[in-house]
Amino acid sequence: MSYVDGFVAPVPKANQAGFLKHATEMAAVFKANGATSVVECWGDDVPEGKLTSLPMAVQLKPDETVVFSWVTWPSKAARDEGWKKMMEDPAMANSGALPFDGKRVIFGGFQMLLQA
Repeated sequence: MSYVDGFVAPVPKANQAGFLKHATEMAAVFKANGATSVVECWGDDVPEGKLTSLPMAVQLKPDETVVFSWVTWPSKAARDEGWKKMMEDPAMANSGALPFDGKRVIFGGFQMLLQA
């Protein structure tokens, strides 16, 4: 079954175009290194929680929104190999400044249990 990398990031609302440009460029790098799909979602209805929430998790500032993203891979082995290749890919080194605060990004790898 497929393997998924998931990401939650705070992005300045005024930087949506810059984020989309960056995401489009990175999607090409992911796919060139074995990913089967890349999805980027711009926060539209992301409520603040009392105990936990996506905004709390990324220490969201008033001028930011939450971006929820995932990358699918054929397998964990393909993902591990893809990330290794990406770290050596000149496109990664030349990607410029991130359009968000990378220190507040949450990410992880997930085994798929169900795809319906």
